[in-house]
Amino acid sequence: MSSFFGPRWVAALGLGLSASVAASAQSSADLLAPVRGQVTDAAAAKPLPGAVVRWLGTTDAATTDNAGTFALPRPARAEASRLVINALGYKADTIAVATTGTPYVRVALRAGAELGEVKVEGRAPSYSSLTPTNSQVITSRDLTKSACCNLAESFETNAAVEVSTTDAVSGAKQIQLLGLDGAYSLLTIDNLPALRGLSTPYRLNYLSGTWIESIDIIKGMGSVVNGYESIAGQVNVRLKEPDKTERLLFNAYGNDLGKFDLNLNVSAPVGKKVSTALLLHSDHLGRRVDRNKDGFMDLPLATQYNVFNKWKYLSGKGIVSEIGLGALRETREGGQTSFRANETDAYTRNYGFTNRTDRYTGFAKTSYTWPGRPYQSLGLLLSGTHHDFTSSYSYKPAPFEPRRYDGTQRTAQATLLFQSVLGTTAHTYRTGLSYLYDNYQELFSNGFTYANETPAARYAREHRNRLENVPGAFAEYTYQNSRNLILVGGLRLDRHNLYGWQLTPRFNLKYDATKNSVLRLAAGTGFRVANPIADNIGSLLSAREFVIAPNLRPEKAWNVGGSITQYFQLAGRTATFVADYYHTAFQNQMVADMYTAPSLLLIGNLEPGGRSFSRSFQAELQTEPVKGLTAKVAYKYLDVKSTYDGQLLRRPMTVPHRVFFNVGYATAFDKWRADLTVQAYGQRPLAPHPGEMGHQHGTNEMALPYSPRFALLNTQVTRAFKRFEVYVGVENLTNYRQDNPIQSAAAPFSPNFDAAMVYGPTYGRLTYAGLRFRIE
Repeated sequence: MSSFFGPRWVAALGLGLSASVAASAQSSADLLAPVRGQVTDAAAAKPLPGAVVRWLGTTDAATTDNAGTFALPRPARAEASRLVINALGYKADTIAVATTGTPYVRVALRAGAELGEVKVEGRAPSYSSLTPTNSQVITSRDLTKSACCNLAESFETNAAVEVSTTDAVSGAKQIQLLGLDGAYSLLTIDNLPALRGLSTPYRLNYLSGTWIESIDIIKGMGSVVNGYESIAGQVNVRLKEPDKTERLLFNAYGNDLGKFDLNLNVSAPVGKKVSTALLLHSDHLGRRVDRNKDGFMDLPLATQYNVFNKWKYLSGKGIVSEIGLGALRETREGGQTSFRANETDAYTRNYGFTNRTDRYTGFAKTSYTWPGRPYQSLGLLLSGTHHDFTSSYSYKPAPFEPRRYDGTQRTAQATLLFQSVLGTTAHTYRTGLSYLYDNYQELFSNGFTYANETPAARYAREHRNRLENVPGAFAEYTYQNSRNLILVGGLRLDRHNLYGWQLTPRFNLKYDATKNSVLRLAAGTGFRVANPIADNIGSLLSAREFVIAPNLRPEKAWNVGGSITQYFQLAGRTATFVADYYHTAFQNQMVADMYTAPSLLLIGNLEPGGRSFSRSFQAELQTEPVKGLTAKVAYKYLDVKSTYDGQLLRRPMTVPHRVFFNVGYATAFDKWRADLTVQAYGQRPLAPHPGEMGHQHGTNEMALPYSPRFALLNTQVTRAFKRFEVYVGVENLTNYRQDNPIQSAAAPFSPNFDAAMVYGPTYGRLTYAGLRFRIE
C-alpha cells in the first residue's frame, strides 16, 4: 500500500529543514561576549539575589546569584540593546547597554509597594528558551486567530496537540499528545490538576476560550509537584487574572449550523488589595442539522451555562491569596432527527442519546514570600470538585431498555509546598506534601435483565464504585548556572490505598550549546488509574458490547525524549526551528481491543509479554519573513502500537503522518488580521465495524481498513476598532466530508451499527461571525 508521506519524502523534508537551519544559524553567528553586571538594593546598598534581568522584547533572561551578579548572553535579535530588571518588592528599571564590547552594568533597584509595569511591544517566541521542559505557549493573541469558543478550539493553530471527535453522535472531543489519548495528558488550570477522571470525555467544552489568558503545552512527564498522572505531557490553562485582565469583555459568536455563544467577563478592584473577576459563558445549539442526509443529526442539540468567579488578594507584605468558585450545567441530545427524548419509549422507537452534566468546582491558593528573600516561599493549594452526570443511549429495540451510563465523582486535593535555595540561587529546591481524595460512583447498564439474576447480583454487575485515598510527598532539586545549564531532578512517593506504594522519578535537562541553540532531555515515569468506560466513551455509540476484565491494574509507563531548539536569522528576521522525539513505553496499559471481535469491546490489562508504546517525532519551523507576516510549518510522525490477541498492531484512529501549516498577517496597530491554517492527514487505521470479520491473527497491519488521506483548511479575518473587533471565518474551506460516518445509519438497532469510527468532518463547511467588545 502506498503512503501519502513516503520514507523518501520524510527524509528529504528532514534534510532540507536541517540544512536550512544550519546555514542560517552559521550566517547569523554573533561572537559578542555576554553582558555582565550586578543588581543591588538602592536603600541598603547590598547585593540583590533573585532579580530577573531580561532583554527588552525577548524572553532571554538571567537571574542574579547570591552576590547579585549575572551574565546574560546577547540575544539573537541584534537590535536589542535595552535590559529590563525586575525583582519582587522592587520597582522595575530599564537601562540601555552598549551593543559592542564587553560592558559591565550596575543597577540599584528601589523598593516599591507594587512592581512597575513594563509594556513590551512585540511577539514573544512560542517556544520558551528559559524553561527546562520542552514548552510551547499559546498566547491570548493566538487564541483570537480562530473562533476559540472553548478549549477544544484553542489548539487549531497549534501543531503539537491534535483534537479529535470520539463519535458522530455525542459531539465529545479529546486531545491527543505524543499520539496518546487525552486521558494520558495532565490538564491543569492555573497549575492545579482539573477536569480529570469522569469529566474527561467532554472536558474540552467546559472552559470558554474568552476565559483563557494563555495555554502552556509541555511534552514529556513534567514536574513531580503536579502529581503522578502525567504520562504524555501537561496542558496548563492560565485563566485571566482579576488584577490584570480587561475591565469588561463581551463576545458574541454564531455559525451557520445555528449555534451561538455569549461570553461576558467583568473585573474590578475591591479596595487597594483585593480584585475580582466574574466570567460568564453560555452556548446553545437548538437546530437539528443533517447535511449528509443519513437521518442523524450532524451535531447534538446542546445548551450550556457556565460561571466562574475568581478573587485575588495582594497584601503587599509577601502574602498572595486566590480563591475561585465555578458552576456548570450542560445538556445534550443527539441521534436520529426524529428522536425526541421526552416521548414514550423514545430510545427504542428511534435511535437517540442524552446527557446531562452538573459540575461544581472551587480552589484556594495562598502563598507567603519571605521579605528580602524572593526565592523562598511557602504555599498551600486546595481544590475540590463535584462532577455528576446521567446519560442514556439507544442500544437494542423494544423490549430492551436503553443503555445507561451515570456517574458521580467527588475529588479533593491539597498540596503544601515550600521552596528555597541551597546557599545561592544556583541551587534551588521544592518539597512538600500532597493528598488526593477521589470517590467514583458509576452505573453502567446494558439494558439486559438476566434470568434468575437477583437484585443484589444485578447491582454488583452494574455498579463500579472506587474510593482512592493517596497521601504523598515529593522533592525537586534544580541546578542553574549563570550561563547555559539547568538540571531538574524530582522524586515523589505516594501511598495508594488500593495499589500500594508508588515511586515516581522524573528528570529534565536544558543545555544551551550556544546562545541560540538549546538542547533538552527528559525522562520519567507516570502512573494513573484508568476509567474503562469514560476513557472509551465513543464506543457506547455503536452496537459493541463492553466486556471489561476483572482486576484491572493501574497504567504505568516510562517516557524518554528530548528536543533541539535553534533560534536564528532568516532573511534578517528572527526564526525558530524545533525538533523533538519522545518514546513512551507502557509497563501496563488498559487496552481496548476492537480488532479481535468487532462486536465486542474487550477491555483488559496489557497481555503478559505484550508491548504497548508510542513514538513521536515532530519538526517545526516558525518565522516572520516580513514585518506583520508570521508563518509556521510542521511535520509530525506517530508510531503508536499495542498488542492485541498476541499481535502487535497500530492503534486504531491514530494518524501516522500529519503536516501542519499556518500563516498570519497583521497590519499596523492590528487593525486588520488574517489567518490561514492547513492540516493534511495521512491514512489512519480503522477498526472493523461490528458484525464484520475481525482482524485475522497472523496477518500484518496492512490488512487493516484505512481511512483516506485528506486536508482541512480554516481561515479567519478580523477587523479591529477602538473598543471592539469584528471577525468572520470559515472552517473546512473545501467542504470535505467523511463518507458514511455512521455505519448502518438506516438500521441503527442492527448488530452492524457503528458511529465510533469518525476520522473527519461530518457536516462539511462551517462559516461563522462574531463580535468582541472590551474596555481595558
